[in-house]
Amino acid sequence: MKNKYFGTDGIRGTVNQGNITGEKFFKFGLASGTYFKNLKKTKQIAIIAKDTRLSGYTLEPALVSGLVSGGINVLTLGPLPTNGLAMLTKSMRANMGIMITASHNPFYDNGLKLFGPDGMKLSDKIEKKIELLIDAKNTKQLSNPKQLGRVKRLENGNEKYIEILKKNFPKNFHLKGMKIVLDCANGACYKAAPKLLKDLGAKVYSIGVKPNGYNINEKCGSTYPKKIKSAVKSLKAHVGIAFDGDADRIIMCDENGKVIDGDQIIAMLARRWKLKKILRGGVIGTLMSNYGLEKFLKKEKINFKRSKVGDRYVKEKMRKNNYNLGGEQSGHIILGKFATTGDGLLVALEVLYSLRKNKKASRLLNVFKPLPQVLENVIVKNKNIIESFKCKKALKRANLIMGNNGRILVRKSGTEPKIRIMAESNDKKIIYKCINLIKKSIK
Repeated sequence: MKNKYFGTDGIRGTVNQGNITGEKFFKFGLASGTYFKNLKKTKQIAIIAKDTRLSGYTLEPALVSGLVSGGINVLTLGPLPTNGLAMLTKSMRANMGIMITASHNPFYDNGLKLFGPDGMKLSDKIEKKIELLIDAKNTKQLSNPKQLGRVKRLENGNEKYIEILKKNFPKNFHLKGMKIVLDCANGACYKAAPKLLKDLGAKVYSIGVKPNGYNINEKCGSTYPKKIKSAVKSLKAHVGIAFDGDADRIIMCDENGKVIDGDQIIAMLARRWKLKKILRGGVIGTLMSNYGLEKFLKKEKINFKRSKVGDRYVKEKMRKNNYNLGGEQSGHIILGKFATTGDGLLVALEVLYSLRKNKKASRLLNVFKPLPQVLENVIVKNKNIIESFKCKKALKRANLIMGNNGRILVRKSGTEPKIRIMAESNDKKIIYKCINLIKKSIK
């Protein structure tokens, strides 16, 4: 049964519409607080962080009000990367962590991601239980006046997060002599990322570090790598690094300005971790992972499995198979040795650790030859259109045209009103023929 509120990565939508209203966020706070409170953990603490969207000023107080009304004490952290919240939820032994963000979406969207006391995103089973509480009568969940929660602002959340990141590397690790272009997408890592890399001695050229509530992900960040491409070339930097709005994604570019996606970063890390004997099990990719990555890992004798799209599903499959590396082409990469969810800053440090000995990014990060892959998004009013007879017929015909020359994937976006069509093949004519056939059936 499909979730009513939660998508592939939390709850997300347009602000002041549907589920993204102050009224709904009060209910989300009350319901999630009630669920974790019923687990009878003594501290009864929720930690809340957010990205830089203007709507955070509306939604955060409503969420806090719901939690406090349910008897949960709240610590607010302000702008902080998503995995920073996950790490602090675990290290501070809180009941739960809530990130107010719409990740890579534009400023007019917002949402939330929920984490349990272990710093892990919630399972579908727990989300369904919280959904039942959201729709239940609020009066049963409200605390009596003596048991209301309290609220406190924690000002040093970014510093605590940076400390945790640094502890994963040797004390003598530094980036002196390295020139790095950094694009923080005017989002959650605009404070932490430049500070961390400067602390390690790098010369940092920062882009997207002046959030104004509206410019998050706007022609910047991991979904728009043109800025780091041009800046790296003009500044003659060693590498470019771009994050998305909540910094759980990373896209890079080498010294020549060539964009490096998540698949290439995963391939590099897998080979390095295998050599260092820290790779456990193999690698989890997704249905979107390039076939070239699969072929490369097979050649390297590294196990590879695919999960559904979404880093939560990657992590679940990693845990099920006891693997410690996984991720997505989009730059969601989970280093299971260090983190419970995607963390752009942590992945950046792991790559920079390999780059520090005067290696060129072009040699380190262009690991395999990707199969040409095209992804197109079709905006729709109803995502169930792909279940229609017309669409299924077009997909069947497209698969016949593709044959053994590649693969096609059509899926609903879990976070936006879009149908995503992906095709990969060495024959680009076949790719576009198949995509256009499917698009026509959807439109």
